[in-house]
Amino acid sequence: MLYELKNDQLTVTFNDMGGVLHSVRREDCEYLWQGNPEYWNGRAPILFPICGRLIDGKYTYGGKTFEMKIHGFARFVPFETKIVSDKEIVFTLTANEETLAQYPVPFVLTISYRLEGSEIISDIVMKNIGDTVMPCTVGAHPGFNIPLDGKGEFTDFYLEFGESCSPDQLVFSDTCFQTGKKTAFPLVDGKCLPLRHTLFDNDAIFLARMADSVTLKSEKTERFVRLSYPKMPYLGIWHKPRTEAPYVCIEPWCGLPSFDGVVDDLATKSDMFRLQPGEEKVLTYSIYFG
Repeated sequence: MLYELKNDQLTVTFNDMGGVLHSVRREDCEYLWQGNPEYWNGRAPILFPICGRLIDGKYTYGGKTFEMKIHGFARFVPFETKIVSDKEIVFTLTANEETLAQYPVPFVLTISYRLEGSEIISDIVMKNIGDTVMPCTVGAHPGFNIPLDGKGEFTDFYLEFGESCSPDQLVFSDTCFQTGKKTAFPLVDGKCLPLRHTLFDNDAIFLARMADSVTLKSEKTERFVRLSYPKMPYLGIWHKPRTEAPYVCIEPWCGLPSFDGVVDDLATKSDMFRLQPGEEKVLTYSIYFG
């Protein structure tokens, strides 16, 4: 089911399936990728309780083997919805029979969105409601149309980080798993990444040690999108490989895929939060639409 928040600057639509952004419009400009299945049928999924792939889609936990799809299950299930006000909506997912079959941990996942002017601020809250340690992580995966406002070409757009930085690129295998290797990823003038389709011929680019905000922009239009993601240590940049897909995903993550060839034990998997019984973890990111 779809829900709407609106002010004098933006009209924002949400979907309770996955508790996600569905559309972000200003006048005739649709900022959010609209899920054309020719390239990618997603829009802005939330990744939980893992980010990325598992080897053969499997992991072990407590001596048993479980199966889970890439990026976890949150994007595939309906959330309970609460309209808090004319500028805030809250989605909640509580562990149930379907989730426990894939992830045998009692939890509550809450995703809230606040519309403040031209900005959407999202809090993701993971809470352990069980009596054992809860291993989990989270990521955001929003896609944005290029060109924005129909002005310019894909190669007219670039990503500009909020401050100069010298990020590392995480080297993944051909099958998109971690290798443990990294390499320097120089930016133009220490801040800019010009976009071109061939950047994604080998799938996503994943960066660490980068600035905690980045803006999608072009000299061809005044429209832009700025993401801020403090305390989310990884940033993925992606569109469907080896295509001229008219969008880019800008993905702040807290976790990473499995290491190539290693079936993870969830209890020891790297880049996971380990919440004690009753503990919760809050991650906040925001998107400003200019």
